[in-house]
Amino acid sequence: MDGEHSCVCEPARPTAVPAAPAEARSPHRDRLDRKAITVTPHTSPSPGLLPPTRPDRELWFDLPSLRISVRTARDTVRRQLRAWRLPGDVCTDAVLLVSELATNAVLHSGSDRMLCGLSLTSRAQLRIEVHDAGNTSTCPTGTRSGPQDESGRGLLIVQQLADSWGTARSGRTGGNTVWAVLRIEL
Repeated sequence: MDGEHSCVCEPARPTAVPAAPAEARSPHRDRLDRKAITVTPHTSPSPGLLPPTRPDRELWFDLPSLRISVRTARDTVRRQLRAWRLPGDVCTDAVLLVSELATNAVLHSGSDRMLCGLSLTSRAQLRIEVHDAGNTSTCPTGTRSGPQDESGRGLLIVQQLADSWGTARSGRTGGNTVWAVLRIEL
């Protein structure tokens, strides 16, 4: 991987996050009360976070890098995960994740296309990827948003929902990939 930039982001040390009563939480969302509130990128990837080379199920779709495409990405992910019969809370979180990742690709990559992917593995993990063809090479770390700002919280949302997330140079598009993994409690 000479010359390639890679970044893996995992939950940081827990901070005080209010949790819903145990009886009101689903197993998938139960882990949210253990998440940190800061975006913490790590620069060394962990092989255990990457799916096997052959996922059990996968879907790839290409979209123009336009704001309207974010809705198409959400709708496509929602339909596919329902077809795969994944739990509703996993579908909800995956739709929000692809929305944030696709929005970032549209707004920040300078690319005219984006490639979105879903991979479901036998290890009960769902990997969501958004690839762009842009030429930026920095790992996204999020921005400090003020209380009145209307944007700038996308990666914070990704960190809160995903079990792990990260970035790498894309072998599919030549740009960057931002990915997130959800563990599925069956």
